Amino acid sequence: MILVTGVISSQAFSQGTGLKYKDDTTNLKGYYVHASVKQAKKLPSILIIHAWMGITEHEKTSADRLGKLGYNVLVADIYGEDIHPADAKEAGALAGFYKKNYTVYQSRIKAALKALEAQGNEAGNVVVMGYCFGGTGALEAVRAGFPVKGIVSFHGGLGKDSLRANVPVTAKVLILHGADDPYVPAHDVKQFQQEMHDGKGDWQMVYYANAVHAFTDPAAGNDNSKGAAYNKLADERSWKAMLVFLEEVAGSK
Repeated sequence: MILVTGVISSQAFSQGTGLKYKDDTTNLKGYYVHASVKQAKKLPSILIIHAWMGITEHEKTSADRLGKLGYNVLVADIYGEDIHPADAKEAGALAGFYKKNYTVYQSRIKAALKALEAQGNEAGNVVVMGYCFGGTGALEAVRAGFPVKGIVSFHGGLGKDSLRANVPVTAKVLILHGADDPYVPAHDVKQFQQEMHDGKGDWQMVYYANAVHAFTDPAAGNDNSKGAAYNKLADERSWKAMLVFLEEVAGSK
C-alpha cells in the first residue's frame, strides 16, 4: 500500500519543500520543487533518486536547477524519514541492502512515483534520474517495468544479479559514465549492454574521459586516486547531455 499523507509540508530546505509520503508503513520524506517557469510545451516531471548518503545538497541543487527550467521535480527518499547515514560505512550498508533486496528498492521508487503523481503530475510522463546508488535505482525503474518515459543514470552502478531475467526496455535510457570509474567493472558494463540489447531498448551510453565515480558531486573532492572525485568538465557535459535527452523525451509520444 502506498499512501501520500499530505500535500507539501511547511518545512523548506531551499527552493523546494519537504514532501511526506509512505511506502506501506514506512514514513518517507522527499524534496519537492514546483516549476518556477511555465514552458510552452508539456514537459515530463522528474524523479531524482539520491546517492548512498541519502538526500543531500547535491540532489536538492539539481532539483532546484530543473525547477527553474520548468520541470516539477521530486527527490525521492529511499531510506526513510530521519534515516541519514553518518559516514561511508553506514551508507555502504544501507545502499547494499537495497541493491541486494531490489524488490524493496523498486517499492520505494514506486511510492515516490505515486507521490509525484499526487502533486498533480501526469502518471507515466516521468523521467527518473539518479546519482551513483540512485543511478542504479533509475535502472531499477526500467527493470521493474514502471511506466516512465526515460531514465538517466549519472555514474550509477550498472550490474544486476545474473539470475534476474532481462526484460523489455520500454523507457529511453541514458547512461552518463566516468571512463575511469573503478566501481563499475567491465563485466557489469558488458552485462548492462547485453541487457539493453535483449530488451530492444532505446539506449545511449556516454563516457567521460578522466572521470571516476561521483564526477558530478563537488563534495567528492578532486583526487581521482580515491576512485570518487568531482570533474567539472564531465559534470557540465553530462548536465548538458541530460538536458538534450529531456528535450527529446518531451517531444516523444
